[in-house]
Amino acid sequence: MSAPRTPPWPLVALFTAGYLAPYLLPTTVGRLDSGLALTATQAGAIGSALLLSSATAGFLLASRVERTGPRTLARLGLALAVLGYGGAALTAFVPAVVAGAVIGGFGSGTITAVAASGIAAQRDPHRVTTLGLFGVSGLAGALYLTIPHLGPGHGLPLAAIALTALAVLPLTGRLSGRTTPARTAVTPGRLPRPRAGLLLAAAMTCWSLAQNSLWGVSGRIGLDQAHLSEATVGAVFAVALGAGLVGVVGAAALGQRLGRAAPIGAGTALIAGCVALSASATDLPAFAAGEISWNLLYPVVLSYVIGLAASLDPRGRWAVLVGSAASLGTAAGPLAGSVLAGRAGFPAMGTLLGTGLLLVAVPMTAVALRAARRTLPVVQLPVESPAAPAQHCYETASPNSYASTSAI
Repeated sequence: MSAPRTPPWPLVALFTAGYLAPYLLPTTVGRLDSGLALTATQAGAIGSALLLSSATAGFLLASRVERTGPRTLARLGLALAVLGYGGAALTAFVPAVVAGAVIGGFGSGTITAVAASGIAAQRDPHRVTTLGLFGVSGLAGALYLTIPHLGPGHGLPLAAIALTALAVLPLTGRLSGRTTPARTAVTPGRLPRPRAGLLLAAAMTCWSLAQNSLWGVSGRIGLDQAHLSEATVGAVFAVALGAGLVGVVGAAALGQRLGRAAPIGAGTALIAGCVALSASATDLPAFAAGEISWNLLYPVVLSYVIGLAASLDPRGRWAVLVGSAASLGTAAGPLAGSVLAGRAGFPAMGTLLGTGLLLVAVPMTAVALRAARRTLPVVQLPVESPAAPAQHCYETASPNSYASTSAI
């Protein structure tokens, strides 16, 4: 059996809905700070609680997506996202906002777990990942341009996440009851390559922590240190995420021509410089240069890391676990960034985070190099009849949709 020629759009939509909350983190935390009269540290703590809940869902569901079925879990996650984020957007009672953020975060983690498992089951996980990153970057960029013009208050970014989840919900009808990978080489109960997977997961926690420590306070850097308006900061973020779209297209076009080690190692080193530049910005040109170049590189490296995790286990368990480990770092990011900025200042924080990224690039590159030398054997599976759609990651109208595919 060969992989689907048509891109798995339900998985791309789930990826977009699941990752939207981290992408909107700066405006979400910033508006919690201003709209609810919370301190910056308190707002950052709520953002961290949201993302920690998302990571928890990933860890709990890493080995259960195949058993429970992607359709059921996707609908559960989307429903939790709608209820949690929607409820938090409609109230100014801080405990209710916190509860809604935690519930919504668990929903986001559930959605991304389903998406990661399904993407790992594809013939070309890197291609599907780049499509998902393209979707979430484009949507987040549009929201950064729109939200500042819709009025004040903490509810707008939360409502946007809830409405996105609601819009994706009908697409779950094309997901199946079970996930059968297009390529399999391991027994269901055992995780292959445990040392490489654990090292990558640990490195991704630090990688994500460093970047999201800055991302969580980027809005404050623009407002307080660079003395920009909210609309200007939002425009910079939108352009930066637009640059991320360019990066995603470039990563898709490049495919595996350079392998994974070079994009991950060199890309992370370049990101470290962008982080330091953005954190030290005192005017619009420096702030825009740091944010735009950073967001250009971030999805490129992330797409290769997700592809690397998927290559370690075609059943998607390492993809989910590495993604959840990254969510742990993301969860600690807003609070860590707020604490570091408050005690050391933004420039010193950027220097520390950049140094950490340079250090963590070493083990990530080592895992990529080792994985390149060890390739899991591919087992061809028989073509299933359309009468048994539960065997596919997503349902198709005819068996002809299964054909070979190449990178964009």
